[in-house]
Amino acid sequence: MPSSPFATQPPVGFGPGSQLGADDGLEYMPLPSGMRTFSAHLPEVEDRARFAPALKAVADILAALRDWTPGTTATVPLAHLDAANRALVNETLGEGEVAVKVAGEGRAVEIQEATFAGVWRLRAADGAERVEVGAFPKGALLRAFPPRWDIDLKALEAPMPGIFNAPPLLVEIAHRSGARAPGAAPHVINLSLLPHTPEDLALIERTLGEGATTILSRGYGNCRIDATATRDVWRVRYYNSTDMLILDTIEVSDVPEVALAAPEDIADSAERLAEVLAAIS
Repeated sequence: MPSSPFATQPPVGFGPGSQLGADDGLEYMPLPSGMRTFSAHLPEVEDRARFAPALKAVADILAALRDWTPGTTATVPLAHLDAANRALVNETLGEGEVAVKVAGEGRAVEIQEATFAGVWRLRAADGAERVEVGAFPKGALLRAFPPRWDIDLKALEAPMPGIFNAPPLLVEIAHRSGARAPGAAPHVINLSLLPHTPEDLALIERTLGEGATTILSRGYGNCRIDATATRDVWRVRYYNSTDMLILDTIEVSDVPEVALAAPEDIADSAERLAEVLAAIS
């Protein structure tokens, strides 16, 4: 197993600031600062008639936020807008902390959450754009998993070099995935706390397969979420601000909660977008 990431750090009580001198006091490490907060961006709209389609689209997004209820998703089309009006919509919405990519030959989709939680901009490989309002874009879930992917549990019974803990974990994952009903509570397996070998991880990845959807959530570090090919099974990995892996999990759920916009955040988005729209209309 790899050595602890703390093994190279000096023991407590050594180093600058750890000892009291005759003329000095304790020296404290600086506290984290620079917490990200929302700051409304107000685009300049000099010709309101010229940008009436964009303002109408933003108003439709606001209406969808106000009407939203848990479990629903609303779509606001942008295909009818010209480049200048689409640019105004994008500038108004801004970019939030969650980005999504859906792979597929000729069907790839890029999704960016706006600075307004619950508002998602979708752009397809052919250039088509739309906005979805909801806890998570439905378009990223419809193709996340292939239609059918079976885990061969019999094959896991054969001895394999370097394999230690992967077979029982895969049996558990296959059972949870097969028996899970939509909307059921998530089931999380913390790989960081379980003994495993590199061969174990390779077998788990190979057996679960690779899905089409990848999610990156940026905050005090990064969280990368990858859909596997096994239905409702996600690989969720958390990294600190120096890109060191600090938590590695497998989650069986509709979609991991860290990627979802919370109902209270969506309600807050409606209030903030209303203020922005009133200022630029």
